[in-house]
Amino acid sequence: MLARLDLRGFDGDLAAALSRPVSDDAGVLDVVRAIIADVRARGDVALRDFTERFDGCRIGDVRVPAGEIASALVGATDELRAALDYAHGEITAYHEAQLVPEVVLDRDGVQLRELVVPVERAGAYVPGGRANYPSTVLMTAVPARIAGVREVVLCVPPDASGSVPPATLAAAAVAGVDEVYRVGGAQAIAAMAFGTESIRAVDVVVGPGNAYVAAAKREVAGTVGIDALAGPSEIVVVADATATPELVAVDLLAQAEHGPDGGAVLITWEEALADAVERAAEALTRAAPRRAEIEANLSVGGRIVIVENAEQAMAAANAIAPEHLELMTADPDALVPLVRNAGAVFCGPWAPAAVGDYVAGVNHVLPTAGTARFASALRVDDFRKHVHVVTLDEAAFRRVAPHIRALAEVEGLAEHGRSIALRTESR
Repeated sequence: MLARLDLRGFDGDLAAALSRPVSDDAGVLDVVRAIIADVRARGDVALRDFTERFDGCRIGDVRVPAGEIASALVGATDELRAALDYAHGEITAYHEAQLVPEVVLDRDGVQLRELVVPVERAGAYVPGGRANYPSTVLMTAVPARIAGVREVVLCVPPDASGSVPPATLAAAAVAGVDEVYRVGGAQAIAAMAFGTESIRAVDVVVGPGNAYVAAAKREVAGTVGIDALAGPSEIVVVADATATPELVAVDLLAQAEHGPDGGAVLITWEEALADAVERAAEALTRAAPRRAEIEANLSVGGRIVIVENAEQAMAAANAIAPEHLELMTADPDALVPLVRNAGAVFCGPWAPAAVGDYVAGVNHVLPTAGTARFASALRVDDFRKHVHVVTLDEAAFRRVAPHIRALAEVEGLAEHGRSIALRTESR
């Protein structure tokens, strides 16, 4: 179930050795481009047709009525409401800490300021189908609200009856989402980017999804802003002999149960631990309610990597650049400085990735498929623009004028230089 890769004594390219099978990106992209073109051409009619085709239900109104959202919150169990409220509070506190003061720099009459402006309208995508994700509603809508976005809209695939799950709607009510639409997949991304009769176009589209959603986000980037490409879930666990095999195994399975195309990798220098984790993973999988999803994931993305030591383990983890990285060692804090590429890091046996998925307060919309090499978790700034504001007094202008004219001349931009000369010569 978990393929073995022994890297002891290996001195080649770790990234190549640890690369995953290449998916059919061209085939996915062709489908996505056709969907986007159809949504742009036929609007709501295309959304209804794709919903029937992919989600197995025929919908009338694309938008979920506000009364249905409010009723979902009223009808939530006490346990769910308490969990939503707690998670909302922790996510809010963490993301409010990302609000930094305005940048102001004043040097010899040159004043530079940074005007931070939220986008007007943000779209959040929340997956559906295999499971309901009210936590992702909070993770996407809360930072948008904190950023100051005026209108936050949500797209989520409907269930077989054409409805959005009540738990998802309850989370939308808690997060203060303005509009909810029962549409998913690449067609939802296209609708939010370009607009239809029912869905007004947004400025930013965020949220995780499958390969088709990720490809659609890449296609509309530039028309709208997007966050990091958050696709199928991934985890790497770096563990030593002090780790409990069952805990390592269950944390691998916790991410694998999201379904196919993800990754679940144990990296260790302890062969006995590797053997014990493999046995535990097999036993846990046999008893898992989502056994099919776990097996589909692990058959392609499940691996145990044997390395020489902790340093090589961290080099291997950085080469994979996972969405979630767990450090289940005797001294995880000693390994944190070696982290270069990861969406989020979880230290020790009491900080499994599931804590970050729900209530730690950090965002669980994380970069996947190796994009943690350059991308970050969803954050408040994904919903804000930074506008430079420049002010000079006359003395400062005259001081910098010769430098501007020299650069304009060497670049062959005569009118740039003239815009400076006319000011210096007119007084």
